[in-house]
Amino acid sequence: MIWWPTEVPTLQYGLITLRKPEERDIIPIYEGVQDPIIPKFTRIPANYQMANAEHYVRERSPNGFTMRTELQLALEYDGKFAGALSFHTLDLDDSKAEIGYWITADVRGKGVATAATRLMTEYGFETIGFHRIEALVVESNVPSLKVLKNAGYMQEGIMRDKCLQDDGTREDMILFAAIRTDWGR
Repeated sequence: MIWWPTEVPTLQYGLITLRKPEERDIIPIYEGVQDPIIPKFTRIPANYQMANAEHYVRERSPNGFTMRTELQLALEYDGKFAGALSFHTLDLDDSKAEIGYWITADVRGKGVATAATRLMTEYGFETIGFHRIEALVVESNVPSLKVLKNAGYMQEGIMRDKCLQDDGTREDMILFAAIRTDWGR
């Protein structure tokens, strides 16, 4: 059974904090997604503007939470903004969600994405009550493939030509999933 929280949670593990996006995050969000890797491997557009970051913090995140269509969390590492994670593409009747994330360049390769993904997944299973959490990763995004494997997700399949890149080419996406009954084994 799904339990939707009454307020956006704050989750902590070591130096990692996942929390509600706030006004102070607008500039770091904007600056973080200027990294060309972010739009290449996420649904964030390459022409992301400051207005997009403002909309994300002020409207999309709170409205998605209220409407129960997504749960957006800001990622802090050692007290500094370091990216974002979300549960989106929710199917509350079927107890499933998709997890997504992006991490700032300065914290990549430090295990932050893996630990944050584990933390959010644990919350999704234990508190919200999801049965299944999926992730889709562009096949050429090798670091993200490692994050999911190290976070306990299992590769389930390849979705051929699923993702259209800005240059007009298509890439396969890898489908990963974590199942509540298998989690932590």
